[in-house]
Amino acid sequence: MKAFLAAVAVMAMITVAAPFALQQIGFSAADAGTGSAVRLD
Repeated sequence: MKAFLAAVAVMAMITVAAPFALQQIGFSAADAGTGSAVRLD
């Protein structure tokens, strides 16, 4: 049971921290979805 709770806690921490970490390294979903190679019909 302790391992399960630890895994849930780690998953929650990753879920919360991921957007901040990705923003710090310069990843942006807006940048990935815009540009000359993206067609919006």
